[in-house]
Amino acid sequence: MNKSEIISSVASDTGMSQGVLDVTVNKVIQCISDSLAAGNDVSLAGFGSFTVKSRKERQGRNPRTGEAITIPASKSVGFKPAKALKDAVN
Repeated sequence: MNKSEIISSVASDTGMSQGVLDVTVNKVIQCISDSLAAGNDVSLAGFGSFTVKSRKERQGRNPRTGEAITIPASKSVGFKPAKALKDAVN
């Protein structure tokens, strides 16, 4: 399911217009992204938690040449599902 399918599904369930829901969903995604970019965690009760994880600089190898390279430090997003979501999937 993609974003437009989610918007269509919510619109048919609630009777709200797809235009309003499109703006709303985009704003929710933007708020989550902005919070994570600021280094804050985001928790949605019954759904799960998004966290910012830091990766240290490390050594790697270029698979084509075998040359050692330095992979710079970076941040990534982790997601831990809530118990309610795990139960719904299982």
